[in-house]
Amino acid sequence: MLQSIPSTGRVVTVRRAYDGCVSVVIAVLVGAAAFAVMEPVTWATHRFVMHGRGWLLHRSHHQPGDGWFEGNDAYPVAFASIVMAALWIGFHASGLGWLVPASVGVTLYGVAYALVHDGAVHGRIAVDRLLPGARRPAWLRRLVAAHLVHHRTGGEPFGMLAPYVPHGERDREPTLPTRPTVDVTPARPQS
Repeated sequence: MLQSIPSTGRVVTVRRAYDGCVSVVIAVLVGAAAFAVMEPVTWATHRFVMHGRGWLLHRSHHQPGDGWFEGNDAYPVAFASIVMAALWIGFHASGLGWLVPASVGVTLYGVAYALVHDGAVHGRIAVDRLLPGARRPAWLRRLVAAHLVHHRTGGEPFGMLAPYVPHGERDREPTLPTRPTVDVTPARPQS
């Protein structure tokens, strides 16, 4: 905050002790809000983009692959690019500094998503060294089970860290094979 000293006419910077604390609290709240908003954003992106027009890339995730990378990996690269652009803007554009803690929140969601989805569910990241199957907490076992329902049916749940499995969905007959051996048609969004 700039203040003028009347007797000298000089302008000096005066910082109040609580200014930094309020900024940290606001940054943490913005980051936490961004983290929380990512679950519905993930649900909508997964349902309407990945299982819609973006099926061409996402299909590789529902099929067995030969290598470590799959076409679906283009999605996290694209999302990370958006976050990096937001970070750059937040650091360089006046008045948009809130993008920095928001980007941190989105990044933390992405890390949690990768650990649960690519690690615990699909084994592409070695999280089992930290949480062997028998020692996995109940909440993680529920997340894995919910995502496997999605892979079996091609429908709900489309979310990851707070998935909603509609009543009876766990017992629904498979519409997408878990390990397809031929090209499968996309699971189109249900009306």
